[in-house]
Amino acid sequence: MTDTIWITVLLCGIPVMLLLRRLSGKGHTIRSVLLYMFFGIAALIAVNLCSGFTGVAMPVSRLTLTCSALLGIPGVTAMLLLQMFF
Repeated sequence: MTDTIWITVLLCGIPVMLLLRRLSGKGHTIRSVLLYMFFGIAALIAVNLCSGFTGVAMPVSRLTLTCSALLGIPGVTAMLLLQMFF
């Protein structure tokens, strides 16, 4: 994919996450979204750091970083499950 598509995904994904978070009625919207993104990326890093023990490695690319940032820990889990089955 080109860089233009990735930038578009990020520029559309973050406002959608903010809107969904605002509609859910929770406070501290921006901080919550940033923490959600941070924990997703941290989970991806943790999977790669533990790959020597578990034998499970997730390649770090634009796609995996985007999925882990936008979808958080459930996104990393879904990518691991997809990697196991396909």
